[in-house]
Amino acid sequence: MAQARRACGIRGKSTIRKWIVKYGAEELLPKRVRAETMDEIDGRREAGKRIRYPEKAPADSRPDYCPERAFLETACGKMGTDRDAFKKKAQRGLRKG
Repeated sequence: MAQARRACGIRGKSTIRKWIVKYGAEELLPKRVRAETMDEIDGRREAGKRIRYPEKAPADSRPDYCPERAFLETACGKMGTDRDAFKKKAQRGLRKG
């Protein structure tokens, strides 16, 4: 590709590669071969699983994943009340109703 680029006076490094892909002569492109051990393959596979299926934990142990708790904290802050006091008051109202 470098020879063709020089012979035709093309300055762009990827121009010829784009032409090869566009006009269907991909067998001319250099191939990359990667040698991996079984441990590397398994490690990559496990990492992919952790990304797709993160470990599940109870909502109480991961407060940042509990939108209801975050909403309650924000609302109590704006009302100027304590979260526990608000919960007690709400429970008393539910018992009466």
